[in-house]
Amino acid sequence: MLYAWLGEQPYLPFLARMQQQAALLQRGEGKEAIWCCHHPPVYTTGRRGVDNRVRPALPAPLVATDRGGETTFHGPGQLMLYPILKLRPRHLQPRAFVHLLEESCITLLRRYGITAVRKTGAPGVWSDRGKIAAIGLRIGGGVSWHGMALNVTTDLDWFDAIRPCGLPFSADNMANHIAPPALETLAEAWSVIFRKMVPGEPSPTESG
Repeated sequence: MLYAWLGEQPYLPFLARMQQQAALLQRGEGKEAIWCCHHPPVYTTGRRGVDNRVRPALPAPLVATDRGGETTFHGPGQLMLYPILKLRPRHLQPRAFVHLLEESCITLLRRYGITAVRKTGAPGVWSDRGKIAAIGLRIGGGVSWHGMALNVTTDLDWFDAIRPCGLPFSADNMANHIAPPALETLAEAWSVIFRKMVPGEPSPTESG
């Protein structure tokens, strides 16, 4: 499983690249990857196309995607973790994979002194101030793509235009709790935690 920090990635070209990588894996080609990045301001919605805007006009583009979940925001100061991964050989069911992703984020936040939890029936990760990380996946042909978004220094005013993921809760970010490190530093730490949790994946020191 290859890790890459990709910096800022415009959402639409990145979405196409991620879909292409997933298609390769479904055909038994290519390699599994963890891509970490951040996006310019964009709202994305899942394949059900649920409209959970609370304002008639959004302050950034809205992109329909093939993931699960409802409308959310991605933008500066938000760390994206995209594992493009074969689940079938690892006997990872979708629910277990969601749990693993959430646990990796909770573990990362704990490392920086932030207590976070999951909530039954509400995918994602929650602090005592609100939703600090969102999750949205697509699984097809035994392969997962899309992933998880962690608010680090995100301007939370962007979330005022929607009900994040359709839920009536406030958004939170790491900057409300600590002075967080750079996104690239967090990305590398998160990827190591995640890889150690994935069944059958060698440790980063073993795989290089």
